[in-house]
Amino acid sequence: MSDSNSTATAPAAAAAVNYGPTIGVLLLGIFFNTYLYGLVTYQFISYYRAQFNDKFIIKFMVLFLFILDTFHSAAEIWMAWFYVVENYDNPAALLIGAWPLTFTPIGNSLASFITQLYLGWRIWQLSKSNTLGGVLFVFALAAFIMGVFCGVASWEIAYIPNFDAINNQVAGWLSLQVVTDTLVTGSLGSILYRSRTGFKKTDSVINRLIRGAVQTGLFAVIFSLGDLVTFLKFPTTNLFGMFAVPIGRIYTNTLLDTLLSRQQLRSQLAGGAVNMDSMSGFSGGLSSGLSGGQQGHSIQLDVRKNVEVVCDNESFDAKRAPV
Repeated sequence: MSDSNSTATAPAAAAAVNYGPTIGVLLLGIFFNTYLYGLVTYQFISYYRAQFNDKFIIKFMVLFLFILDTFHSAAEIWMAWFYVVENYDNPAALLIGAWPLTFTPIGNSLASFITQLYLGWRIWQLSKSNTLGGVLFVFALAAFIMGVFCGVASWEIAYIPNFDAINNQVAGWLSLQVVTDTLVTGSLGSILYRSRTGFKKTDSVINRLIRGAVQTGLFAVIFSLGDLVTFLKFPTTNLFGMFAVPIGRIYTNTLLDTLLSRQQLRSQLAGGAVNMDSMSGFSGGLSSGLSGGQQGHSIQLDVRKNVEVVCDNESFDAKRAPV
């Protein structure tokens, strides 16, 4: 907890409290987080109703993230009650880092680490590059460790104006988050782009996957950068909370959207006619393992395999009809 000198300055600092950059911006972050949690709940229900034939570890990962987000979002709502209702006439309380606020780096680090691990695993499956997979894992693990450290350190400090004591650690953590998200997004987009076949239907699906990867990755990067800049530039306010509080839900939505999009993309692939003549010269890509003697009568299987591997085929079979 904070030392006696820090707490002694609390009344003087409280007299100069500005409600806008303290409780106001924090409430905005909590409101947006609650909205994102609603999306998480909807996608969580949709995922289990879809009955994907995913591995147990993926289903457990989804359940764990939903429980984590439920706990964290409920804690953030309690924090709003603590600041606005319980301490309505106590401005000094706005300078205290309530435990849900100091837990935020830990909760966000858990959500980001799990999401980055899953996306990194997909990248490894597509690229078969141990080097790339190893680099992504090291960066994700380093960001997770730094995030947990920042959460524990902020809990021990407790007094918001003194959070500048961990500026370097927070800067290191959020910088690692930005670098990891950028690497994941860039790697996935590059791999998918190189997987394009020249066939209109499959390329439209791949382009959609690229667009989704960039959009979700960019969203997380923007909020991490906003958290970093506001924490360093406005250390005596809660402005950083407007960006920090919702980040965990952004990662969970990213993961769930990635899992749920498989069903819609498969439906898009199943609809419409396939021009087999346009594939007659295709011999490379992700399905190079097919034997040459089978190509003449299994071109449609060749097309499907190229797309399904890109879409994470191992966990793609939601009530799939036999080929």
